Amino acid sequence: MSRNTGEIVVEAPMHSNPLDVIPDEMPFDVPYGPPISLDRAQAVIQAAVAEAKERRWKMNVAVADSGGNPVAFQRMDGAMPASIQIAEHKARAAAIFRRRTRVFEDGINLSHLNYLLAFDGVIASRGGIPLIDNGVIIGAIGVSGGTDSQDEVVGEAGANVIHQFPAAE
Repeated sequence: MSRNTGEIVVEAPMHSNPLDVIPDEMPFDVPYGPPISLDRAQAVIQAAVAEAKERRWKMNVAVADSGGNPVAFQRMDGAMPASIQIAEHKARAAAIFRRRTRVFEDGINLSHLNYLLAFDGVIASRGGIPLIDNGVIIGAIGVSGGTDSQDEVVGEAGANVIHQFPAAE
């Protein structure tokens, strides 16, 4: 026996896919600028190394230009050799993808966006930070050797130097 109560039943989708959302603006749309100079790259590294020394952490620190190409690198005494390539990878990824490498880490760990692992050049580990000067990316810093949170703290110390320089190089 069926009862007709005159109700309309609307079925809601089981789960909406957050990847189906279409943003109004392009995310991470920071334009590329001229590549960072060697002097500025070395100043970024110097500040990052100073932070690591203060905390007694042994780190590898790399700076890439706005195209992701290496500009400067420093390996602190006792830093793990395996982290050399990781620091360089973080700097390159932060520059070419125009975002912190933490975005990839969060995307995979928190949002389960495992497809990110299929993108060439992605590294899902904190410590890669774009260097933005006057609204344009001039390069990126990559730090490795500690935990992800340690790498990020040291990278922040280096990235903060860019805002202390005059605009013209």
